[in-house]
Amino acid sequence: MRTRWIVVGAAALLLLAIQAIPVPRANPPVESDVVAPPDVKAVLRRACYDCHSHETVWPAYSRIAPASWLVVSDVSEGREKLDFSRWRALEAAGLSKLSRKLPEEVGEGDMPPLTYRLAHPSARLTDAEKALLSEWARSLAR
Repeated sequence: MRTRWIVVGAAALLLLAIQAIPVPRANPPVESDVVAPPDVKAVLRRACYDCHSHETVWPAYSRIAPASWLVVSDVSEGREKLDFSRWRALEAAGLSKLSRKLPEEVGEGDMPPLTYRLAHPSARLTDAEKALLSEWARSLAR
């Protein structure tokens, strides 16, 4: 019984200690916002912007390690792969990749990721919303 309390105490101290490790949560200024029809933009804002823009809404658990490490990592990776807040830069680089990848990942249910959908039920996409986003993305290559 005493060993169990020692383990619990050590785990609590460790959890408390890792809170001191700083994790950068930032929303840089929006350079240029995505150009999309209002219905598409509404879906993007609801289901994609937390990880793919500079308008991330940081939930309370993003301030508590180790969850904060995962959230910050996911947002950083999301922005690196696709950042709707840097739309002009994306346009300049060419939208052909986005026009292929977005329909594929949304259609297969890879985006938004399951872990995000579990924590944010409003980010779940209907079949109609998936079709809307896919058609919009395909139109970017034309």
